[in-house]
Amino acid sequence: MTERENILARVREALKTPAPLPGSHDGTHAAPLPQPPVAGARQWLPAVGKDFNDWVELFGKNAVDLKADFQMLNSADEMRRALIRLRDAGGWKRAACHSGMLPDAICPILDLPLLRTDRPYDVHALEACDVGISECDALIAQTGSVLVTSRSAGGRALSVLPPHHVVLARRDQLVPDLPAAFDLVKKRYADNYPSMISFITGPSRTGDIERILVLGAHGPKKLTVLCF
Repeated sequence: MTERENILARVREALKTPAPLPGSHDGTHAAPLPQPPVAGARQWLPAVGKDFNDWVELFGKNAVDLKADFQMLNSADEMRRALIRLRDAGGWKRAACHSGMLPDAICPILDLPLLRTDRPYDVHALEACDVGISECDALIAQTGSVLVTSRSAGGRALSVLPPHHVVLARRDQLVPDLPAAFDLVKKRYADNYPSMISFITGPSRTGDIERILVLGAHGPKKLTVLCF
């Protein structure tokens, strides 16, 4: 018997023996581990403050630490003006977005060719866009993350391919922590969850090469969150 045959024989023999349940190696049957309530889990999570103003401040602080831009605005008109400033500062020539309450109300002000990702499109045309503009499901103060899904963010590619990702959000989408974000998603989608749920925590980054932080390695180099 060759060494390869010996290894495969040992694997086949091992597969005949059922693996014990976690915690039952002493021969007893382990009961399912109790699931802690959300309120109990929060005692191990970072503090988030007591009210909405605290959450805004915390999200803004985390955004700065993550090298993202967060702007809390007072109206849709302020959001439009903020988007125009970003367009002019970035020299945008083409933009991508998707149909939705905020994109439909805000994006036309750009006066740029708009690629819609909820319609048939060329992926190379999306990659050539200067900015991808999307909605989101939640803003999480605790981590400075943006929660997006395949439904809220216009598909998987819109928030990934363009070099600048701009998120349009409403105040009622800013939640204190991760349990609240998961609860919001559960209430919104119930038993019909989207095929993709993702947390965007700052621009794409890597520090693999000599521990030097590089932005935009695997996705957008810039992340801007506009909320009113």
